[in-house]
Amino acid sequence: MIYSMTGYGKSVLQLPTKKITIELKSLNSKNLDLNARMPSIYREKELTIRKLLADKLVRGKIDFSIFVEATAEDTSTQINTPVVKQYMAQLSQVVNGNEIDLLKMAVRFPDALNTVREEIDENEWKIIEAEIKKAVDDLNSYRLNEGKVLEKDFNNRIATISKILEKVIAMDPERVDGVRERLLKGVQELREKYDENRFEQELVYYIEKFDITEEKVRLKNHLNYFIESINSKDSNGKKLGFISQEMGREINTIGSKSNYAPMQQLVVQMKDELEKIKEQLLNVL
Repeated sequence: MIYSMTGYGKSVLQLPTKKITIELKSLNSKNLDLNARMPSIYREKELTIRKLLADKLVRGKIDFSIFVEATAEDTSTQINTPVVKQYMAQLSQVVNGNEIDLLKMAVRFPDALNTVREEIDENEWKIIEAEIKKAVDDLNSYRLNEGKVLEKDFNNRIATISKILEKVIAMDPERVDGVRERLLKGVQELREKYDENRFEQELVYYIEKFDITEEKVRLKNHLNYFIESINSKDSNGKKLGFISQEMGREINTIGSKSNYAPMQQLVVQMKDELEKIKEQLLNVL
């Protein structure tokens, strides 16, 4: 079971005087990169929010937002009536105007309006925190669904590499015979007598040097381990990345040792499938 790092979660909370919308967006990243936007009233809870998101989302580029929309006549800004009246009285001595015009000018002056700093209602915050957790669960559900798509793609590509590897295994005796024939032909073209026993010894040494038996076995084991890791309970993109690196090492060694064009063509096909796997692994949690 694997999770993608790409996801989206949303939760909407309707309170008596306000509507609160919580949004979470996630993209791939090597580590946890969290960007939080929220009204100033909730800033004191930012560390709590960050810890909650870090525990639940592990890593990824996370954009977290809280939007507040007032739905009732509830404002933290009030008119400082005594100050406004003083401004209007002073203005009336300077200019001629009706009270409406004087009021429009007066409210623009310093201290005409008082902004009362809101305090968090802890009961209200508990409700909001529960909604944040719902948005996180929503995002993780999205990540799981995306992970299923990636898992299907990985299984198909690993199966393709396995089939190509079987062709490599089947082709190996033919490759060894081809190497033997080329060497024998090269020696015969010298038109000189040679020690057949010594030639066989050198041939065995040469073929052993380019033997790919161990690489074939290790690659097959890595392919199986990759599938086992996908099916494990924990999603671990970094672990799958390490396995893919080991797969690449064995494929490259087979290519460098093969010394046989048809086998090298198969190696190119395996490399192509593996590169596509590595690209997709960047999105795995």
